Amino acid sequence: MRAATPPPPSSEVAELAELASSIARQAAELLLAGRGRVAVVQTKSSPTDVVTEMDRAAEKLIRDRLAAARPADAVLGEEGGQTGAGSVRWIVDPLDGTVNYLYGLPDWAVSIAAEVAGEVEVGAVCVPLRRSLFTAVRGGGAWLEAAWRPGRQRLACNSGVDLSAALVATGFGYAAEQRARQGRVAAAVLPRVRDIRRSGSAATDLCSVAAGQVDAYYEQGVQYWDIAAGGLIAREAGALTGGLHGQAAGSELTIAAAAGLFAELHDLLAEARPRAEPGPGRASAG
Repeated sequence: MRAATPPPPSSEVAELAELASSIARQAAELLLAGRGRVAVVQTKSSPTDVVTEMDRAAEKLIRDRLAAARPADAVLGEEGGQTGAGSVRWIVDPLDGTVNYLYGLPDWAVSIAAEVAGEVEVGAVCVPLRRSLFTAVRGGGAWLEAAWRPGRQRLACNSGVDLSAALVATGFGYAAEQRARQGRVAAAVLPRVRDIRRSGSAATDLCSVAAGQVDAYYEQGVQYWDIAAGGLIAREAGALTGGLHGQAAGSELTIAAAAGLFAELHDLLAEARPRAEPGPGRASAG
């Protein structure tokens, strides 16, 4: 049976989607131009968790473009916090994967999502050194525009993959104590899966789940701006996202995978005890 064509987004959501994609590309161009002359201006959770002048410059560009186009909207950004109020809120990570950017590695991204009345409706993740723009509108599927192939390609996550055959992406924090805990969890996961990959960008990892480039993703310690856009893209490609025991995806734990694999990985992570308090249920299809 042929899949039903999703209804077109409302005119406002279509406008938000176009704006998110356009601004993500502009911020990516700024970041590309700034490579090779990057100064670290601040550290966050540890001396190795850094902010560069380009993180701030990219967020300023994004905020300026959003203010010019939609001055009444709120913005939550990694560097500038929350500003404004309104039914539309933009969730911005101007440079997800700052250390990769600093070292010249390819997995860094600009991530922009738009909430309407508290629901993420639009997501755009631009990974410039992969020449890729991932986008999604809630209910409209997930899409990839890549320089090496014509047009937009609809994305679908891998399904029917057993845990033992799964390629699993993960990430680690910068604080030593947190990293030690995450290492113990990874040590429990590694013997039970095909292998583990660590890109250094949560937004990129979630898009990799959507594109079938990895089978699953989990991580502790991510922030909302890391996963808002990428989480929508993964869900629109058919993945579930969530935390442990029915909790929403977030800093305590984020998991993304197709339904059967999600359940297996969830139970493995619950055994490894990445958080303390259980609750009812498992996942959110979002």
